[in-house]
Amino acid sequence: MFNTNGVKTKMEATVDRFKEEMKKVRTGRAHPDMLASVKAEVYGQFTPLNQIANVTVSGGTMLLITPYDTNNIAKISSAIRADQSLGLNPSDDGRVIRVPVPPLTEERRKEIVKTASAKVEEARIALRKARDDARKDIKGMELAEDARKRAEKEVDDMIKNFNNEIDKLFAEKEADIMKI
Repeated sequence: MFNTNGVKTKMEATVDRFKEEMKKVRTGRAHPDMLASVKAEVYGQFTPLNQIANVTVSGGTMLLITPYDTNNIAKISSAIRADQSLGLNPSDDGRVIRVPVPPLTEERRKEIVKTASAKVEEARIALRKARDDARKDIKGMELAEDARKRAEKEVDDMIKNFNNEIDKLFAEKEADIMKI
């Protein structure tokens, strides 16, 4: 009998990665996870922002970044400015970096949805790869024909459920992005 636990674990990991990617996608409101992809070059290496500063939200439209070491303010600001996908322009007062989050235009919202839909496709490709690997394993095993068909059906049902979960997560994120 084919054990589907390994396939299920791979597919769950894919959905978890997709959830993390969706957290990084910008909606109309300020959120600390917006800057999750930003890495600043401090102390000779690129370091994620959350390891060198505290990121908080002020008033729903402003991100406040308080570096643990104020000598890194310029490097953090330039790293945020350099990430073109964010389209943010930080300013600092020597202690705190303020990043105003401008309201999204309709055109920008559509661009963001398009970018997010590319992440949906990446997740689906990863799910299909896990399914294909499982099918190879099933074919490689000495199973009776009905057991093979049952195992393949179980894997197909799994991928269908995980695809539906990804679709649901994307639909929620898309609604959040398009909401004014």
